[in-house]
Amino acid sequence: MKRRILAGILAALLCAVLPGCGDGSGAGGSSGGQNAGSASQQAPVDEITVGIAQDLDESLDPHHTVAAGTREVMFNVFEGLVKPTPDGDLIDAVASHHELSGGGTVYTFTLRDGVKFHNGEAVSVDDVVWSIERCAAADGEGTPLVEAFSNIQSVEAPDDKTVVITLKAPDNEFLASLTTAILPADYDGQDTAPVGTGPFRFVSRAAGDSVVLERFDEYWGEKPALRTVTFKIFESGDALVLALQSGAVDLCAHLTGTQAAQLGGSFQILNGTMNLVQALYLNNAEKPLDDVRVRQALCWAVDKHQVIELVSDGTGAALGSSMYPAFGKYFDDSLTDYYTQDLEKAKSLLTEAGYPDGFDLTITVPSNYQPHIDTAQVLVEQLKAVGVNAQIELVDWGTWVSRVYVDRNYQSTVVGVDASSMTARAMLERFTSTYGKNFVNYNSAEYDALFQQASAAEDDAQQTALYKQMERDLTENAANVYLQDLGDLVALRSDLTGYRFYPIYVMDLSGVQAG
Repeated sequence: MKRRILAGILAALLCAVLPGCGDGSGAGGSSGGQNAGSASQQAPVDEITVGIAQDLDESLDPHHTVAAGTREVMFNVFEGLVKPTPDGDLIDAVASHHELSGGGTVYTFTLRDGVKFHNGEAVSVDDVVWSIERCAAADGEGTPLVEAFSNIQSVEAPDDKTVVITLKAPDNEFLASLTTAILPADYDGQDTAPVGTGPFRFVSRAAGDSVVLERFDEYWGEKPALRTVTFKIFESGDALVLALQSGAVDLCAHLTGTQAAQLGGSFQILNGTMNLVQALYLNNAEKPLDDVRVRQALCWAVDKHQVIELVSDGTGAALGSSMYPAFGKYFDDSLTDYYTQDLEKAKSLLTEAGYPDGFDLTITVPSNYQPHIDTAQVLVEQLKAVGVNAQIELVDWGTWVSRVYVDRNYQSTVVGVDASSMTARAMLERFTSTYGKNFVNYNSAEYDALFQQASAAEDDAQQTALYKQMERDLTENAANVYLQDLGDLVALRSDLTGYRFYPIYVMDLSGVQAG
């Protein structure tokens, strides 16, 4: 009964704040519904339309990608020397094999025979060297595009099949950074007409509307069964559901339970996890959030398990810091319930910090991600109990990126943060004080020192322990109000198979085919 009452409150609030808007990085429950997929059943099985919630970055150059949604789509287009598998392993891709020597500082890669770029040119060692040096800012201009590459001492090609990367110091996680896309050195059109080596090649883009990919028939590996994939952008959740019901969309990830429940038997609903950290992210440089007692009070005021039940139908995994379960050994489950809702403790901390009557808080949320909107609505209700008057500010995705992520001009926000590669570093480095993507302005000398120790650690167990200390630092100092790794509901046309979940935020269409 309590859940139904809260759900009713949320529904009323959503209607008042945002009639008919939604979709995005979400979760939820099962099936049911009406008239889905009649047109889809007649569509060719080698052509599908995939619904997505946001446009891609203005530049499609993978070395300059900002949005996780762009990486999710373009995962099908680009490859590195190695690439991830659905099991979380790294396998050789543009390289056929590699060896590690020199006490963990020398990586020797042999290029795979027959790898071609989408423009028909063969991949050469010059392309590999250029791609890595570009991301390492080897010319001394600017900062590295891939932070791990700042540890590179040299990149050399002793012959036309071999690339040798020498590090300044051993790095247990360096191999994962070599998922960075290998690009043609003599091509300058990556921003608008990207060229990679993946199983699909870029065909066209209509800004704000769609992106079209096509099977690359000269791909070195197993060819996809699909010939054409059109990613159709729906910034309205209502429009997305209607498109699914009509059969205009064949596949869509990150649905909410409510959306999935409106689809009929023409769709199968696959259930995975988003592999991201959803939180109420706090601008630590903005008053009153610059006071650790205030941030801790917010943590004590929130019931994350209720959030998971209401927003994700219980499918999300509770989190206590900036790491999610798919990272295995790095995930510290003991932090999950470090804060359990204690309203009196929250009120006491607010009084101690000089806010006995609470304060006003603006939560800026991207309007195209319904699960984050739903989460913010639950938080608004929970925070009222300790006198915090939270108001939701809905902005379009482009505004969120420019104002919140880049300019850091906000108080708080509800989003999900993912890992660009399968490394703990990718999740934790963003909170170091000098990191350019530290959009919450977390500033801790102790945290910075732990990161430096972890980066220099040669022993894997020691590095893992240091990363867990960093996670605890974020939790104890309430850098953010950590919530969940959202459940991920994927609607897949019932006559299709082969969709696979990954431990990072990507959408791999290379295995999708008629069942």
